[in-house]
Amino acid sequence: MSVLVYTESEQGKFKKVALEVASYAKAVATQLGTTVTAIVINAKDSSELGNYGVDKVLQVSNPLLENFNANAYASVIKQAAEKENAKVVIVSSSINSKYLAPLLAVGLNAGYTSNVVEAPTSTSPFTVKRTAFSSKAFEVSQLNTEIKLIGVSKNSFGVFENSVDVSDEDFLPSVPDFGVTVKSVDKATDKVTIADAEIVVSGGRGLKSPENWGIIEELAEVLGAATACSKPVSDLGWRPHSEHVGQTGKPVASNLYIAIGISGAIQHLAGINASKVKVVINTDPEAPFFKAADYGVVGDAFEVVPKFIEKLKAFKAQQ
Repeated sequence: MSVLVYTESEQGKFKKVALEVASYAKAVATQLGTTVTAIVINAKDSSELGNYGVDKVLQVSNPLLENFNANAYASVIKQAAEKENAKVVIVSSSINSKYLAPLLAVGLNAGYTSNVVEAPTSTSPFTVKRTAFSSKAFEVSQLNTEIKLIGVSKNSFGVFENSVDVSDEDFLPSVPDFGVTVKSVDKATDKVTIADAEIVVSGGRGLKSPENWGIIEELAEVLGAATACSKPVSDLGWRPHSEHVGQTGKPVASNLYIAIGISGAIQHLAGINASKVKVVINTDPEAPFFKAADYGVVGDAFEVVPKFIEKLKAFKAQQ
């Protein structure tokens, strides 16, 4: 009766969230005195998971699962949970996992809690801490069902190496006809995505025009960060909607979020509250964002950011 964890991958490589949920699963398994089994779908090399406490890998290789489909993936994970007699199933709180988790919970008749930020404070009763109200508060939830489904919030628990001997087993679940055919998928492969980024550099209307976006992109390149924007910027067509961060855009839970020329409307703050460190650069000392920021710079972005980039480059050159 192992703890089952779904480890997400893309183009055959594990995402960072896969290593974080594996680390979390190991912590839960240690509390329960059991082992960790990972369900892996079309990943090329699963041996890496052994570095993060996974004892056994159920390897699914099926071309029908090359493109994500919530119904199909939930069905596969359900079959893996039943095979392993898992009473605790762990997924991430990524967009894909939040989509499949309710379907999986229904299939397993499991209690489900998302956005979990810590290992269980108790396993009897099974109690976890999660964020609530757009990360403005914490909630302690108790799962009373026989099977528990946990969604771990990104960049909350951390990634911890815990090497064990891992065994690999081919798993051949039945794949339902999901009635949808994916014709093509277009992805930006040369940029860090907002979902996976540990650092996000975001710009707002304070940049005045899309022609000035070069300083955002240069700072992001120096930091190895993803670029993002506020809703007005995407609405104006300065940046693609895929970069829109906020309550009505994409949520961000990065380790560092740098907001440049963004006043900090409540909808934007709701989307970035889960980020650990927030830095704001704005000419208006009364901008709402300063109340939420860990660090703030009152100044002109066109003066502050180039100097910041210069200092960062000089620092990196010394390393």
